[in-house]
Amino acid sequence: MPPGKYGTQEEWEQDGDREIYMDFLLPTGIFLKFPVSRNDTIRNIKKMVWKNASREPLFFGLGDPDLYVFTCINQTAEREELEEESRRISDVRPFMCVLRLVAREGDRSEKLTNAQISLLIGKGLHEFEAQKNHEVDEFRTKMRTFCEEKSLERQNLPWQRWMEYSFPCELEPCSSPATGGSSKSKHGKKLFVNIKFESSDESFMLQQDSQDLPVALMKSALKKKATVFRSVRQEPEDYTLQVNGRWEFIYGQHPLCQFKYIFFCMRNGQNPQLTMVHHSTISKYQEDQGRVCSQMYKTRSLSRPPPLPLKKQNTSSLWSINEPFYIHLVQGSKVNADEGMKLVVQAGLFHGSELLCKMMTSSEVTVCSEPLWDQRLEFDINVSDLPRMSRLCFALYAVIEKTKKPRGTKKKNKKADCPIAWVNTMVFDYKDQLKTGDFLLSMWPSVPDDKSDLLNPMGTVQKNPNVDSAAGLLIRFPNIRPHPLYYPPLEKTIDPEMNGNTDFPSKDEYLKLKEIMDNKNYTEFFEDEKELLWKLRIEVRDYFPECLSKLLLITKWNKREDVVQMVSLLKSWPELPAIQALELLDYSFPDPAVRYFTIRCLKKLSDDELLQYLIQLVQVLKYESYLDCDLTTFLLERALTNRRIGHFLFWHLKSEIHVASVSLRFGLILEAYCRGNIHHIKLLSKQNEALGKMKALSDIVKTGSQKMTVDDLKLCIRQESYLEALSDLLSPLNPSVILFEICADKCRFMDSKMKPLWLMYKNPLEQADMVGIIFKNGDDLRQDMLTLQMIRLMENLWKKEGLDLRMIPYGCLSTGNKMGLIEIVKSSDTIANIQRNNSNSAATAAFNKDALLNWLKSKNPGDKLDQAIEEFTLSCAGYCVATYVLGIGDRHNDNIMIRETGQLFHIDFGHFLGNFKRKLGINRERVPFILTYDFVHVIQQGRTNNSEKFERFREYCEKAYKILCRNGTLFVNLFAMMKAAGLPELSSSKDIQYLKDSLALGKSEDEALKNFKVKFNEALRESWKTKVNWMMHSLAKDNRP
Repeated sequence: MPPGKYGTQEEWEQDGDREIYMDFLLPTGIFLKFPVSRNDTIRNIKKMVWKNASREPLFFGLGDPDLYVFTCINQTAEREELEEESRRISDVRPFMCVLRLVAREGDRSEKLTNAQISLLIGKGLHEFEAQKNHEVDEFRTKMRTFCEEKSLERQNLPWQRWMEYSFPCELEPCSSPATGGSSKSKHGKKLFVNIKFESSDESFMLQQDSQDLPVALMKSALKKKATVFRSVRQEPEDYTLQVNGRWEFIYGQHPLCQFKYIFFCMRNGQNPQLTMVHHSTISKYQEDQGRVCSQMYKTRSLSRPPPLPLKKQNTSSLWSINEPFYIHLVQGSKVNADEGMKLVVQAGLFHGSELLCKMMTSSEVTVCSEPLWDQRLEFDINVSDLPRMSRLCFALYAVIEKTKKPRGTKKKNKKADCPIAWVNTMVFDYKDQLKTGDFLLSMWPSVPDDKSDLLNPMGTVQKNPNVDSAAGLLIRFPNIRPHPLYYPPLEKTIDPEMNGNTDFPSKDEYLKLKEIMDNKNYTEFFEDEKELLWKLRIEVRDYFPECLSKLLLITKWNKREDVVQMVSLLKSWPELPAIQALELLDYSFPDPAVRYFTIRCLKKLSDDELLQYLIQLVQVLKYESYLDCDLTTFLLERALTNRRIGHFLFWHLKSEIHVASVSLRFGLILEAYCRGNIHHIKLLSKQNEALGKMKALSDIVKTGSQKMTVDDLKLCIRQESYLEALSDLLSPLNPSVILFEICADKCRFMDSKMKPLWLMYKNPLEQADMVGIIFKNGDDLRQDMLTLQMIRLMENLWKKEGLDLRMIPYGCLSTGNKMGLIEIVKSSDTIANIQRNNSNSAATAAFNKDALLNWLKSKNPGDKLDQAIEEFTLSCAGYCVATYVLGIGDRHNDNIMIRETGQLFHIDFGHFLGNFKRKLGINRERVPFILTYDFVHVIQQGRTNNSEKFERFREYCEKAYKILCRNGTLFVNLFAMMKAAGLPELSSSKDIQYLKDSLALGKSEDEALKNFKVKFNEALRESWKTKVNWMMHSLAKDNRP
């Protein structure tokens, strides 16, 4: 007998505006049944219920509709109150077609906000309450108060300051335009700007110096207005400039040419289109947003209870306990392993990456679902020496009984025949108290083929929330004393004179110290080096403060005297540049004093720099041991003072909310951000709704029962519910860009495996071309996002040194589990398509050296060709260096593109850090970067003897490479922070070694450049192999079914 079908999932997945019969249960006891459209909103359905109920008995028993709310059982089998009445019933998707009407209880605005936040972050707020966890509750209360205070501060700002929050300036890295290495700049001094005033159709052209400040342009505009319209003179300080059709403004003390929009117009020979906006308009936006927040906070401040008085209790200092630390390993639960094996638990005490004492191993017990150990594990460390951030790491594994081992097996193989699970827990709780009592730790499954260490100190200290199926360990922390033991506050115990070592280092010692400090490529230290470093720690502080990480790595964190001295020294340590402080966010440096010092250094980051490193800062949140930490507060504070930072912080957190180990932490930070930005919820919800519809479209395209055509997709998009959801939103890729109206006729899906959606938008307010985005569903875009971030960083570093290599680091954003958005670069094509269209067969296409040059000639007739070749030369140099440094693999003519203007750029970064594709055990990409003869053919303008142009190209490459080498530490730090992301090609320090080698870390600039020249010549010499690779790729693509 086939299983029955329950629920109405299939009903909601149907297309069109079909009607569905629904049941309604009224509080008067009346039952109604009538059809509703799938596109009806909850608000409309409520009106229909009142209309139908008016013809039924007991209607007089119903009050005002606003006093009631619908409830339903949702797809996760939970009761949901439908407070957000603008949602369509097809988006709510009740499990059964039944809605129950109940009287509203509690504060409606609070409940509505809670419902909106739950829907937006993809996690019900009731899940946080259900934790019944004091740390969670205290964090929520503290962060909510903090974020709401920040919001109220923001609403009281003067309008210019409020603009800095809502519409931060989008600027180029430097105020004087980079020239691409050539002496004659193509940026003229004069700029023609088309200006209009709001609520006026009249516009006029103004000529302005590109180095002038925005106020000068506004003065000119007001003067022109007064002359043409004979209007009263007004002050430029009362106005601001808005880019037409975008939420982007031009204001402040920056030259006009430094604004990204104006820089882009100048480069592309276009006239900027701007609107003069009066400050009263901006103040109205501010008031509207403030009204929403004020109502919310007013109702809450009335209901906030006073804090409870603190109880005094007897406590002891941890440092008075000179007894070994131990725990009691009680038993396991839900353990799944083969019979005939024995179960063992390994336990280790860690501080960051450092093992504090010898690991302990339990006795072996027979495999069963609930193995019993009942064993004391005593560690070789006194309780008084436990550092504050001690973490207890466990691994459960199975071993084959010795009698069953094959004869030839070496003794060493006894270790870990079959890793089963791991779990970590802190030794102290979030209030500094040494843990006591029983703890049931639900464990995380181990990677079966992982041959590395069993313990995972880098992993989360959260328990596995999937308690129903996860293996568990029951452990007991002892009651060492009858009252609580606390880690002592270090500021009370620190003696400022304790580091007063009066011995001056000898000359030999100082030279040895300098040698250690200068070696940037260090990994480990010898014992004598450690002793020297510790002995000369005052000298390290005074002469090599940037080498703080080395001193922290050799500190003996299992000796409380050394810990106190290190923390004391840190109080007088000079602040580090933010770029150097980034490495201290690694899991190797968990001490609270170090974390506090690091965040103090990071506070100097400008908003643009913070945005540049935001991906990494979100990833290292995973290393934090407690919910309330300096890094979380820092990120929230900056997000609440700059909405652009808030936008990207939201999406970086939301994109990983499905990851069980961070779901709680990220969900709580998202909730706090929304509380401090009530008005932003609406904008983000609109983006979230659009992404939901994109995913639904993508699923239809990928899993349709019959083959779907592009016309079917267009028909789908034209449905009312899709048109409305997919139009009039801010682009998640760039919140300044308005995705105004989706153009169904121009939309399609691509023919690659995951069938990405190609979506085009038109904006009637913006005279430029259409805006295009690609929605990908099924690919992890985080590696692409990281690679493009690095290319954007390289471009900024080059521009700061006056080198503009015409890079195109297009937008790319991961928005969820294996899904995200990519910006479409208009007027571009792949090298493969250009070669194929110029050749008779796929086999000869890759060897057609004239194809590229001919294509550029056709797109750039006459005088334009020289400029296009210059653009090609500059961008080719930039990408040659970038792909070499980042070790980007799998390069072929289908993932290298070129714009009609001549700019070359790379796409699809599936392999990096030297992870090249291998076929039949042969590394198919031997060349360190792509430089084929058809690229050289274009650079030399089609003339084989044009060595002057080629030498200029070589100079660009070398100059670009030298700039990156000077900033090598920054790239290494940023990649090291990404280890937390769990990307397959970036999971350990070994993966980062490729980057250290390619940036020649620790070598002189001359040595680095010499090595680079060898690789450059090798690429040129072996370019025929690249051509063969491209030919093989083209043939494979041609032969696909």
